[in-house]
Amino acid sequence: MKCMMTQVCDRFSDKLNILKDIPLLLMRLILAYGFFNPGMMKWRNMDGIISWFGDMGLPFPALNAYLAASTEVGGAVLLLLGFGTRIISIPLMIVMLVAIFSVHLSNGFEAGDNGFEIPVYYLIMLFTLFVYGGGKISLYGLIKKRSTKK
Repeated sequence: MKCMMTQVCDRFSDKLNILKDIPLLLMRLILAYGFFNPGMMKWRNMDGIISWFGDMGLPFPALNAYLAASTEVGGAVLLLLGFGTRIISIPLMIVMLVAIFSVHLSNGFEAGDNGFEIPVYYLIMLFTLFVYGGGKISLYGLIKKRSTKK
């Protein structure tokens, strides 16, 4: 026999289920905003980014600069739309790992010290989107909903 507290928790949980796609939408929107501007800044100053990547000792700095900028801008668009969320999360997580290990790790955790705090938050949000997908409030969710109605 279930205890009364468990029943209350189950009912509360059932009511909250209607909200479960909102955090996925908010994560996608925040990440899209967070990736778009840095990606565009890279594209506007590609020569400087290539030089910076080379100075940090990253292999193939030109290739990596173009890949990072393209991944960030393209990823932002896909996250905004909620299409290919799981797929684009993988290269975006790689970008975050490279940023953490090549730029932020030596500065410690604190964001104010250019530490790895913000990239870790992005990494956790991207991993969440990789696991759960973009949710029903997305282009993919709309396409899926329409395709199952037929």
